Amino acid sequence: MKILVINGPNINMLGIREKNIYGKIGYDELCKIITDKGKKLEQDIYMFQSNIEGEIINKIQEAYGKYDGIIINPGAYTHYSIAIYDALLAVSIPTVEVHISNIYKREEFRHKSVTAAACIGQISGFGVYGYVMGILALIEQNKNK
Repeated sequence: MKILVINGPNINMLGIREKNIYGKIGYDELCKIITDKGKKLEQDIYMFQSNIEGEIINKIQEAYGKYDGIIINPGAYTHYSIAIYDALLAVSIPTVEVHISNIYKREEFRHKSVTAAACIGQISGFGVYGYVMGILALIEQNKNK
């Protein structure tokens, strides 16, 4: 499978921002963990990160016909980006939403995800391992096609 991993705003600041919430692993190390696990599972992983909503939407649209699955951490866009939700619905690519922190143990506004409804599932609170769980979920989903 070809899997596109999309990371939204501030994910590039991992290892710098709020280590008590997001941990000490930096963004480059996160990318290495994900791509290495993908190789072990014989999956082609492609990484993308942007702080700009429109670039994320463009990347989702560009994925149409090119990728078998998407893992997305929309960051703060999770809570209000109907545009990302619409883009995910438009391409009809199985998508897993991932959050490093448990969004349900944080501020009330983080408890609502408008983007999750466009996904096959959501993984929250397992740190960077959530991305690995997302890969495994997409592999399983692909078996059931």
